[in-house]
Amino acid sequence: MKKLKVLESLSACGVVAVIRADNVEDACKMSSACIEGGLTMIEVAFTTPGADEAIRRLTAEHGNHAVIGAGTVLDPVTARIAILAGAEFVVSPSFDSETAKICNLYGIPYMPGILTLGEIKEALKSGVDVLKLFPGSAFGPDFVKAVKGPMPHISIMPTGGVDLENMEQWLKAGCIAVGIGGNLTAPAKQGRYDKITELAAAYVAKYQTLRGSV
Repeated sequence: MKKLKVLESLSACGVVAVIRADNVEDACKMSSACIEGGLTMIEVAFTTPGADEAIRRLTAEHGNHAVIGAGTVLDPVTARIAILAGAEFVVSPSFDSETAKICNLYGIPYMPGILTLGEIKEALKSGVDVLKLFPGSAFGPDFVKAVKGPMPHISIMPTGGVDLENMEQWLKAGCIAVGIGGNLTAPAKQGRYDKITELAAAYVAKYQTLRGSV
């Protein structure tokens, strides 16, 4: 049931904030700024030192109104660490069957990166619900349209190269959601977490507007 709720939240929010930071404090500040703007799907990348601690803190503070997940998870050990810290979904840049198994064991949605129909097929056979197209900028929305021809049932979330201007193209191509990283969190470099909140609100508003037209 929890897995279903997370997937429903993903579809409802439509935007996942990808958080890459230099430390736990910055990760929490970026994430809180996004949540304040109404962007409640947070993916804390494990390239962030202390990512598990950031997930733990964010879950304790925002867990009742946001969905906190883990990103850049390369192996099942990291996946379990993230899940035990409170991660409600796990994202990887590529597919790993053992990571899929551990996520299934705990009832956690696994969203691995894919690039080919063969990778999509193997991921689906392992129970993957959402496929991350990464890097999205290398393929574009037309790739999604083409893939959904023979596989109309798949759910794709592009990450990398998605912004406010092209988000509509991705959604019209049939994507369930989009992942936003640097385009959203760049103001943190100047300490402008208020700007992140503004951008998060803009992404949420754009998705809600587009949702009824695609």
